[in-house]
Amino acid sequence: MKKKILSAILCATMVIGMLAGCGSKPAAEADKSTSDDTKTESTKGIAKEDIKVGFVHVSDASDMGYTYNHDLGTKEMQEAIGLSDDQIVNKFNVPEGAECDTALRELVDAGCNIIFATSFGFEDYVKEVAAEYPDIQFCHATGYQAKDSGLDNMHNYFASIYEARYLAGIAAGMKTESNKLGYVAAFPFAEVISGYTAFYLGAKSVNPDVTMDIMYTNSWNDPTVESQVAKALIERGCDVISQHSDSTAPATTAEENGAFQVGYNNDMIEAAPKASLISARIDWGIYVTEAVQNLIDGKEIPVDWCKGLADGAVYLSPLNTDIAAEGTQEAIDKASDALKSGELYVFAGPLKGTSPDGETIEVADGDHYPEQEEASAPSWSYIIEGCNVVE
Repeated sequence: MKKKILSAILCATMVIGMLAGCGSKPAAEADKSTSDDTKTESTKGIAKEDIKVGFVHVSDASDMGYTYNHDLGTKEMQEAIGLSDDQIVNKFNVPEGAECDTALRELVDAGCNIIFATSFGFEDYVKEVAAEYPDIQFCHATGYQAKDSGLDNMHNYFASIYEARYLAGIAAGMKTESNKLGYVAAFPFAEVISGYTAFYLGAKSVNPDVTMDIMYTNSWNDPTVESQVAKALIERGCDVISQHSDSTAPATTAEENGAFQVGYNNDMIEAAPKASLISARIDWGIYVTEAVQNLIDGKEIPVDWCKGLADGAVYLSPLNTDIAAEGTQEAIDKASDALKSGELYVFAGPLKGTSPDGETIEVADGDHYPEQEEASAPSWSYIIEGCNVVE
């Protein structure tokens, strides 16, 4: 794909919305951020003892999913840099509305030098508050507006979770007996569609006959709805369920109904030892540590940061060998090595898809769609053959 085509695709994707996860890079470039552009900042630095770090989360760590995993990154950063508990200020359970504006301003008033907002719907509020406080750094996960914001103190970050989802899909494709997978999806946004497409392509790489039903919950974290959707998928004949939702409800529901499950954000084997095969995860601590350390050192924070499998920014939880199909780990390891080396691309042609608003795309044989190679925000938003969105 050429840059001209990518630009058009990105613009169309932003119109329909994107989530609240970056692409495969050649090994030689694995230590680089997605964008070589950085915005001019003060090079003075801040003494470690004077740093205060704020976080705005859409849920809290009890979700055992997205916020739990992001909070692990906070703790990783705190230990790596050596900050005290009173240097970390968390705002949990903040809705993606005006409440975010309030939470951001409360963190400013608390003396935070750098603030991380971790959900997609927070971005407009981050942009507005960042414009008012140019001496404070604002880092937003999963968004796309920083590069064109005109603000030196606004940054986007994400990780190439779709790479880990592809590998997790291999476990699902090898385990299914009905050749029908199910996916509990949050919203019809690019990051969600990118993720479940990658998962399906991983499954199909080892099981060409597999298909997948997708149902949306229209919420990031709603255990009741997630359980209802998972049960509906199982009743449709799906014997392996995966998810882009925050709770362990799909895992426990799968176990209660004799199905299997692939998780997200957390190792869910403890929650459902007879059902949970493996989980795709992000190590948020890599970015959070880098951003805070750069502020201490007086170094620039990248405008748009994205790393993936080759850097350990995305990874898989341990495989549940008690229930996984024979040979699953070997198949995952082989594909993982190929992704890291650049031999394998997740969105490789021939590949056709149609977006929710009717736009089509075709990736030619021998080519690949450059998911998050030029921007951290996912842009694949096309439904491919074999993926069935259930209304």
